[in-house]
Amino acid sequence: MATPVPTHPQETLRRAQRVEIFALRQVNDAMVGAYLSRFKGRGTDFEELREYVPGDDVRAMDWNVTARTGKPFIRLHREERELTLVLAVDVSGSAGFGSGEQTLRERAADVAACLAVSALKAGDKVGLLLFTDREELWVAPRKGRRHVLRIIREVLEFRPVSRRTSFVQPMRRLGRALRRRSMVFVVSDFLAGPAGGDAMAAALAELNSRHDTACVQLVDERERVLPDVGVVALEDAETGEIREVDTGSFAVRQAFAAQAEARLTETAALLGRAGTDVARLDPGAAVAPTLARFFERRRRRR
Repeated sequence: MATPVPTHPQETLRRAQRVEIFALRQVNDAMVGAYLSRFKGRGTDFEELREYVPGDDVRAMDWNVTARTGKPFIRLHREERELTLVLAVDVSGSAGFGSGEQTLRERAADVAACLAVSALKAGDKVGLLLFTDREELWVAPRKGRRHVLRIIREVLEFRPVSRRTSFVQPMRRLGRALRRRSMVFVVSDFLAGPAGGDAMAAALAELNSRHDTACVQLVDERERVLPDVGVVALEDAETGEIREVDTGSFAVRQAFAAQAEARLTETAALLGRAGTDVARLDPGAAVAPTLARFFERRRRRR
């Protein structure tokens, strides 16, 4: 069950600070290094020419000078200008679901905090889009700890107007709002909503054509495994539809697990079709190590 939303400003701030402290403890040098190596591209301003040493990036080799001198030389450039990182977080009705100690929305806040702290340490700007089937809140990219705390607070506490999900309008709005190429992390359970999976994939593909887009897929244990607790009434968090289910039936639990696995497989295929890289955050998985491994996979592949 979702945690009651605090209404007192001081409690809201304390809650955000606890998440920030959690992120600071998790975001070690390894994660920040992976973030920098993946997202900081080579700049265009020439800095120096020097002889190649083992471990240098061979893509930086200056073949003209190498041929002329008979020794390998590389050209070094200044680091690319600051990056803009944007967190697009799904706050629709299903984000309030959680069978363990945290709801999906609280897990999303942990993800947002780790990414925002990494960006802060790298000197990058961070922005935030909260969305359902519409844009719920837009926080323009900025720097600074106070700004990071605001982002965490909004992910935790903001009360959306809608409970439904659609990626079409929010992703289109985000693509147009960012004037320069940015890095976008979409954090969601990726339940496509009434518009359907094809529309979700198309919206993410369109965003990815303008901005470097990655997805963090949040998964809850109860989305995959139905416990044996007898007859229960289950409510769809987004539509409000209620159905009675006999969880004591092995056949019912087996069918539920099969459908859940099929949905996760289909979601992975849809996100792959959109051309985005995906970090799947399974129940019990630590956030920072999951993201660090994700950064490293992308760095090696590219």
